[in-house]
Amino acid sequence: MTLNTSSRLESLRALWPWLPLWSAVALLAIFSHGPMPLYSTRTLAVAWEMWSQHHWLVPHINGEPYSEKAPLLFWLIHAGWLAFGVGDVWPRVLEVIFGGVQLVLAATLARRLFPQHPWVARATPWMLMALSYAFLFGLQIMYEVLLADCVLGALLCLTPSPSRSEPRWWLFGLCIGAGLLTKGPVMLLHIAFPWLLGPLWNDWAREHRVRWYGRGVLAILLGLALLLAWAVPAGFSGGEAYQHRLFFTQTAGRVVKGIQHEQPLQSHARPLWWYLLYLPVLMFPFSAWPRATAALLTLRKPLNTGLRFLLCWLLPNFLVFSLVSGKQAYYPLPEFGGGAMLIAAAVALLRERRPALANNAWLGTWPLGVGGVLFALFLFALPNLVAAHRLHGEWFEGAAAYSRSFSVAFLLLGALLLLRGRGEMRRLAFAGLIGTLVLNTLFTLTLWHKYDLEPATRLLGAADAAGHAIGIVGSYEGQFQFGGRLHQPISELRPGQPIEDFAQAHPDGLIVEHPEKLDDDVLRYAVLVQPFRSSWLAIWPASTLADLRAHRQPPEPTAPPQLISVYPPGHRGLP
Repeated sequence: MTLNTSSRLESLRALWPWLPLWSAVALLAIFSHGPMPLYSTRTLAVAWEMWSQHHWLVPHINGEPYSEKAPLLFWLIHAGWLAFGVGDVWPRVLEVIFGGVQLVLAATLARRLFPQHPWVARATPWMLMALSYAFLFGLQIMYEVLLADCVLGALLCLTPSPSRSEPRWWLFGLCIGAGLLTKGPVMLLHIAFPWLLGPLWNDWAREHRVRWYGRGVLAILLGLALLLAWAVPAGFSGGEAYQHRLFFTQTAGRVVKGIQHEQPLQSHARPLWWYLLYLPVLMFPFSAWPRATAALLTLRKPLNTGLRFLLCWLLPNFLVFSLVSGKQAYYPLPEFGGGAMLIAAAVALLRERRPALANNAWLGTWPLGVGGVLFALFLFALPNLVAAHRLHGEWFEGAAAYSRSFSVAFLLLGALLLLRGRGEMRRLAFAGLIGTLVLNTLFTLTLWHKYDLEPATRLLGAADAAGHAIGIVGSYEGQFQFGGRLHQPISELRPGQPIEDFAQAHPDGLIVEHPEKLDDDVLRYAVLVQPFRSSWLAIWPASTLADLRAHRQPPEPTAPPQLISVYPPGHRGLP
């Protein structure tokens, strides 16, 4: 009993202080502004429509079956809504929970892979939580962090523990099934190469190849069976078109077209070298840490089990993601934990094999410290630069009202990184995490009003509740569905489709449009006008917009439009 208690206390101590620190920062950041369109709002739209229309088996968006994603995340959101009521608080807390689980799993996997280098297990969660892009994207209510948990859980099942050399095949299959139910067959790509290349890094796999591959196939079949247990009845329930998209075009069609370059993959077609170009951004701030760069460049044989595992996992996946034409920065997010682990392991080996180089002061964090101080000076000077018309643009003008207060934070973080001595990695991780939180807060104060759809959503929600039809010019991504608690689909008015037809069918309806600029007609006749991203969002009475498009004089509006300011609340409107 004493031994078990001691072991549990040791496990809890291993989570201190990085997990409480990360949790506090993540909660502050994710609740600093509302759900981000179109990432978070689309996920919430699907969850809301499943909930409100009782489509528990088939995800729906805007009245149509949604074949792009499997339902596990939506079911988890529903579980919280069942317990706490419908709202956006639980989905955000859920994302923070997913992120904390990812850090714990990454630390546990590092402990398994590098038992002779305990510093790697201590450093991995610090590095992972400080990756700026991964942190910010983890605040989106999306599928990638849950998928990362499933991937890390599956890989943890493959690695030997002190008490067992053979993988835990049942758990491996269950984790695969959870990943498949999160984002579909792409889950198999994330775990395939560590399993296929098992004999290169795992002694048990090398000695028991038949059992390794045979039981691995059975585990994968178990995962696929879990997916099919949902997909088959969902396919029958969703109809023939949904079946075809779900089983044939959702993943396979994208991958094949992406590799063969038969056509651009939606708007995500990018060149072969795109991930290589963006790798420093994805791994920032550690990509700008000279000691990490030197450690990676000086890696030499013999490579231990952990390094062989990481190379069998990361390099083939990086190559495959690069070959597929459709690329998004968040697609390889489940591999970020492996990237952090690789940097930590390389630094640990550098200290062991080349201590003189590892202790070189010029390989410290001073470049990032100098960068932080320079950025602080820039923020301090920004109001003067804007007032003198030396810098133009919405970000500069919006940030000028707050920049001097925020310059103090970056000055302190820069000074922290200029310090020398022990704890260099933790100082860098702390500075990266807090610096990202500060930038997120500055975004909230200066640019969030360009993404905040709450005014439009409130108006559309009231219109839907009153029975008025709603149309939108162009495509609709579900951005109003959850916030407005809409129960009826929004009609998509494609280019060339007469707006007059919609107005005749729904004379009291509303139409959403995204004009590039504001003209007299928008300012005179629209019901609501607000900024959105780099353009505008206008809501019109359907009959009024139809009259204007037909060059007819519409009736005079009974009230002026609700015009949402281009500047954030409290902004003094710099020229």
